[in-house]
Amino acid sequence: MAITVRDIQAYKDRGERFAMVTAYDYPTGRLVDEAGVPLILAGDTLADNVLGYDTTLPVTMEEMLHHTRAVARGVKNAMVVGDLPFLSYQVSTEEAIRNAGRLMKEAGAKAVKFEGGWADLAASLVSRGIPTMGHLGLTPQSMHTLGGYRVQGRTQEAAGRLLDDAKNLEEAGAFALVLDCIPWPVAREITLATSVPTIGIGAGPHCDGQVLVFADLLGINERPPKFVKPYAQLATTIRDAVRQFREEVASGAFPDAARRQLQQGGAGGGAADDRRGERHLVAVGDALRRVGEGLVAGPLDEGLGSASGPGCGWRSARWTPSTVAPARSTSAGRRGSGSGDARLRGHRRQPG
Repeated sequence: MAITVRDIQAYKDRGERFAMVTAYDYPTGRLVDEAGVPLILAGDTLADNVLGYDTTLPVTMEEMLHHTRAVARGVKNAMVVGDLPFLSYQVSTEEAIRNAGRLMKEAGAKAVKFEGGWADLAASLVSRGIPTMGHLGLTPQSMHTLGGYRVQGRTQEAAGRLLDDAKNLEEAGAFALVLDCIPWPVAREITLATSVPTIGIGAGPHCDGQVLVFADLLGINERPPKFVKPYAQLATTIRDAVRQFREEVASGAFPDAARRQLQQGGAGGGAADDRRGERHLVAVGDALRRVGEGLVAGPLDEGLGSASGPGCGWRSARWTPSTVAPARSTSAGRRGSGSGDARLRGHRRQPG
């Protein structure tokens, strides 16, 4: 059953912790959804986790639409939240509404997220039917203003501003708040002071939910932030698997006997299959030469049988010789002049 904002609120009401994980394409969206995670963030961390940028700032609205759309295709149950990238919502409320609407209408997101305490913007989005998630604390799109990736809310004044922003976003209709890299006591105070769920990342154990970046969670990023707990070491697994494949190709160990038989259309053929495959290639070459000489008098795949097998992945073309006369061995016929031209024009390509 598809998760909605009501289900996310119900987690907090029941005192039940929940997870959110980022995803950036169809397979990651599908796998995270199948793991039972209720919230999937198609995050702007796409920039530095998939596209190779150093920060999230360069990722564009079009790139976010492209990847959010792929994530949404793979998800059946979880609620997909589309991240608004840098300068897609800061320029004007009208542009923010338009871009948020695109994430839902064009990309299939069920909600959007933006960074900062823009309560008026949250109210504008929610009033137009766009579920909105806030993001407070370390806001990576403002890294240059903040002086880098630093813990926020360390002073009493800064903590007070975060609490005010959280309450204002709640009042504006935000259905959840991400608390990013803030001291544990501050996150706990915000969680207790607001009725909407809080989702922590580097903000301690007192939030209603926790979020991790896909590549950090699975050990693909080998230098994750200190607060991350990798639940796998896929960077090592992937390298080892690809290295083994490369070595087996070089040594001739891949494809092995069983897979060679599958590629040839079935098991147990052995040398007979090899000979049939060689005859098939010779027949194809002869047929193509006859086409080039304008001497074909029958279907191109006539006599080729099924030597390619069901696993070969291609089909030979079929030609209908509707007006083709018997082949002639004259030089004029081979050159395709005169009646030879008429024979070639009579061929009709049929869908394979």
